[in-house]
Amino acid sequence: MPHSAQLSRCPWAGSDPAYIRYHDEEWGVPVWDDITQFEFLVLEINQAGLSWKTVLDKRRRYREVYDGFDPATVAGYGEEKISQLLADPGIIRNRKKIEASIHNAAGVLEIQKEFGSFSSYLWGFTGSKPVVGGWEEDSRIPPRTELSDKIAADLKNRGFKFIGSTIIYAHLQATGIVNDHLVSCFRYRELII
Repeated sequence: MPHSAQLSRCPWAGSDPAYIRYHDEEWGVPVWDDITQFEFLVLEINQAGLSWKTVLDKRRRYREVYDGFDPATVAGYGEEKISQLLADPGIIRNRKKIEASIHNAAGVLEIQKEFGSFSSYLWGFTGSKPVVGGWEEDSRIPPRTELSDKIAADLKNRGFKFIGSTIIYAHLQATGIVNDHLVSCFRYRELII
């Protein structure tokens, strides 16, 4: 993937190499596997009230302490593991967010039983095709949409915690279910499938 300063990118990518790499290589790329879908769900929940940079900087440690984001493993975490996570300075130590991630891992397992995979469930809301925003300005991109409202409501009905439409919309953008790269961004056309 090119990293040239000459490329036109979404403004939020800025000049931070980690942000640029995330923008160029991951954000908006369609995700079809449950491990990555669950990872982004946990990370988006942890971002609530914080910057994405904070979460991105802690991502490697999250992968280590969350056992590679395997939902079956995370769903089995008990109080001892919660205490370990709360004591780990490499992650965001918020009990409600940690407990929500464990609870939601069990929800992912239930969805897998019903739909075959968590990814199939999420992509089912769009007919397995990315929703293309076609935005020309960052300021026009909404923080939530009817799609994220619908998915958030369904997840809440299924018992998921710490889930709202804004968190779900960020998740959809990150996992490529929604392509919100600006039309002027070099990734916009590359990700239209």
